[in-house]
Amino acid sequence: MVFSSVVFLFYFLPVFFTVYYLAPKNFKNPIILIGSVFFYAWGAPRFIFVILGTTLVDFYIVRAMDNSPAKHWRKLLLAVSLSINLGLLVYFKYSNFFVDNFNYVLTISGVRPVKWMQLVLPIGISFYTFETITYVVDVYRKVHKPLRNFWDYQLYIILFPKLIAGPIVRYHDIAGQLYDRSYYETAEYRLRGMYRFAIGLGKKVLIANVLGFAVDSILNVPANAQLGTYVAWIGALSYTFQIYFDFSGYSDMAIGLCLMMGFRIPENFNNPYTATSITDFWRRWHISLGNWMRNYLYIPLGGNRGKQWRVYLNLALVFLASGLWHGAAWGFVIWGAYHGLFLIVERLFLLRWLARIGKAACIYTFVVVLSGWVFFRLVQFKPSIAYLKTMFIWQQGTSNWHPTNDLYFTLATAAFFSFFTLSAVGRRIQEKVFFSNYTIRRHYLVAPVAIILIILSAARITSVSFNPFIYFRF
Repeated sequence: MVFSSVVFLFYFLPVFFTVYYLAPKNFKNPIILIGSVFFYAWGAPRFIFVILGTTLVDFYIVRAMDNSPAKHWRKLLLAVSLSINLGLLVYFKYSNFFVDNFNYVLTISGVRPVKWMQLVLPIGISFYTFETITYVVDVYRKVHKPLRNFWDYQLYIILFPKLIAGPIVRYHDIAGQLYDRSYYETAEYRLRGMYRFAIGLGKKVLIANVLGFAVDSILNVPANAQLGTYVAWIGALSYTFQIYFDFSGYSDMAIGLCLMMGFRIPENFNNPYTATSITDFWRRWHISLGNWMRNYLYIPLGGNRGKQWRVYLNLALVFLASGLWHGAAWGFVIWGAYHGLFLIVERLFLLRWLARIGKAACIYTFVVVLSGWVFFRLVQFKPSIAYLKTMFIWQQGTSNWHPTNDLYFTLATAAFFSFFTLSAVGRRIQEKVFFSNYTIRRHYLVAPVAIILIILSAARITSVSFNPFIYFRF
């Protein structure tokens, strides 16, 4: 079940919030837990038992670890928990990839390949795994005490707005809210949560889905028909904006739904296409993943400490891991290495040059990021290189595909809102809509816009079957 589906919007959401708001305070957490189990089980009924089982094991391992006075036992229990969680991730997400590559080596060596049953990837397993790791590692580091009972831990892990595609929430970010949400559980924040959900839904359905249809159409052009440079750029631009509005839209919906329940979870995007360097881009794009990589991989590897070559090696390893986290294919690994390379080059000398350019450096960032998305979307190396060659070496093209006026309008809308905050006026409007306290007048201005976005999105969802979600498979 995804947020932009008929089942979620017209059935799950009204029923869930009706029951939740009418329930006494002591019953609200159980209702969220039951709703979250149902939400996940709807799309992956077999794998819900995997999550429930591993969270049960993890809960007691972490309690034993926290109660153990011996350091070696604490390390051993930490290793056991990490092995269980990472083992599940590797088994379900990477087994097919490793076996396929192993079989490829066997085949070119003249050896019969290994027989293997292709595994189905549980939805949201990467996000779920990373959150369990944050919990066990932070308890080990004594950042916080373990939760008092199993059901609270279960609620933290499978809270349905963030379960499928994040943001990745560290336990201490919402620790107190599991027990007391009175500060945010007000009519004011419920309305603001609804506005945020509506904006995210509009991003996803009215922008990302339109662009996604164009991207799929371009990539489905027959191989014997040359795309041409113009069409290749339309495809790359469409995907660049599609993935941003798709994923940031989902994050907005997740943040909004949590706020409607009294949870305040961290932001996940901060106008990434206005970044003035790749370094800046990764402070703005998928912020929760960047923070996770920094706290649980980059810093343990040594971070910025030590000699320069070691810092660059740490960066390279982190972004190779980031690429592999996104998917079990070489295209994702190349995409991670590509970003890691630019981060290293920027540290060597490029950041100094970019600082002289000022805001105009966002053009460099946008082109670099856009080119990298080609590897991310096409997954394979040779087709990606061929596509980039078409983009940067002029070719007339022989395909009959042509952009529609609807696509041009959507691209212009996506570009406008992507670069909206380059101006001071744009930044002020964003601050007032998303972060500042609301006045009655502002409610009167924003509420109709939110309602219109919901109506338009619902109309499109019910009339158009094309409704993919890029990060659903991660």
